[in-house]
Amino acid sequence: MKKLLCAFFLLSFSVFSHAKDLPDFTDLVEKQGAAVVNVSITQLVSHDAMLPQIPDLPEDDPFYDFFRRFRPPQGNNPHGKNGPRDFETKAQGSGFIISADGYVLTNAHVVDGAEEVTVKLIDKREFKAKVIGKDRRTDVALIKIDAAALPKVVIGNPNQLKVGEWVAAIGSPFGFENTVTAGIVSAKGRSLPQENYVPFIQTDAAINPGNSGGPLFNLKGEVVGINSQIYSRTGGYMGVAFAIPIDVAMNVADQIRIHGKVSRGWLGVMIQDVTKELAESFGLKKAEGALIAGVEKGGPADKAGMEPSDVVLKFDGKPVGSASELPLLVGAAKPGKSVPVQVWRKGSFKELALIVGEAPSEKVAQRASKADSPAGRLGLTLGELSATQKKELQILYGVVVENAQAPASHAGLQRGDVITAINNREVKSVEQFNQILSGHKAGQNIALLVRRGDTALFVPLKMR
Repeated sequence: MKKLLCAFFLLSFSVFSHAKDLPDFTDLVEKQGAAVVNVSITQLVSHDAMLPQIPDLPEDDPFYDFFRRFRPPQGNNPHGKNGPRDFETKAQGSGFIISADGYVLTNAHVVDGAEEVTVKLIDKREFKAKVIGKDRRTDVALIKIDAAALPKVVIGNPNQLKVGEWVAAIGSPFGFENTVTAGIVSAKGRSLPQENYVPFIQTDAAINPGNSGGPLFNLKGEVVGINSQIYSRTGGYMGVAFAIPIDVAMNVADQIRIHGKVSRGWLGVMIQDVTKELAESFGLKKAEGALIAGVEKGGPADKAGMEPSDVVLKFDGKPVGSASELPLLVGAAKPGKSVPVQVWRKGSFKELALIVGEAPSEKVAQRASKADSPAGRLGLTLGELSATQKKELQILYGVVVENAQAPASHAGLQRGDVITAINNREVKSVEQFNQILSGHKAGQNIALLVRRGDTALFVPLKMR
């Protein structure tokens, strides 16, 4: 009996001791929770975008008659002479205040295509927000509300984070405002497909739709990241979430606020990982570095003498462990800077001197959505094409449709379309698009050459 009592007390003491070791987030939430906000947006979606997409099939196709039944009747407009109306949709995300005068950080995808952005504070005050700018490559957006003496977060150092360290997230999952979840840092420096400029923090803190743009805190109450993505097969939490390191986000925010755009380094190369087999064939002792698969003619790498089959082992004195690490190092380099690059070429090391180029700008703060601009009068919000988009589409120029409202949406233009010409005149920038249209009067018909996927089509549109 005495042994049983001793075992019980020892077990109770052990549980009590471990309970005391568990983190307490109450102080963090009380001090920092007020700086976390709900971000809601209003979007206009064209009537055509709400209709089922009908494949364009030849009349002798066995499925032609089946799909024809779902095609809207031609020449008979049930919506009246003004055409179908656009639908208003709403979405929510999270954000956090970084300055007392109203600057707020969130994700670019949270405010993408927004006609109206509303920020709601924990004290229930609501403010209309202005999108100062956004950067899709890092998924960071800076917005501003007209207020003063606001609570703000404390910015931490994500480089000091350790794997296994406790972290907490505050946000609005599924619209439930100021929800607190906790977990640990699962990994650091994660590279995700199509995300070359962010060394993500992986965490198992519960992150769900609506948490996007919210802060990730360490136990000191400092923001170390912006919750951005989840890995899920269901659309909900599955224990794997990713946050943008706050130093990356703040650098982007500062560039947007000061310069109106984000400048990052560029080499003009195609890269791939060095596998064990490739390392052996190149005479490398281990699989490391970034293998140069292609060099863009006239680009910074080409001018520095870089060649296909070179393996980049060091960039600006920093080791390159894998292909995913090189874009991070290059992107962080200041355009115009001269950097040493160490490559492995044909069995020996070679040092190159390279002048870092500037990656094509997305002009984050200069969007053609103003109502008084020619594009705005057509109901178009346009953006610049990135180098990646041009390469994927195999085109040299054009502007991308970020949002389409009437009359552009009624003419069939959709988000994601690329406009390459107006009346057979090439369009290479948003500024040029507006310049060309400024010479056309209201009521004039124009023909836009549009690239949609692998196809090209002319879309007629009347100026207003």
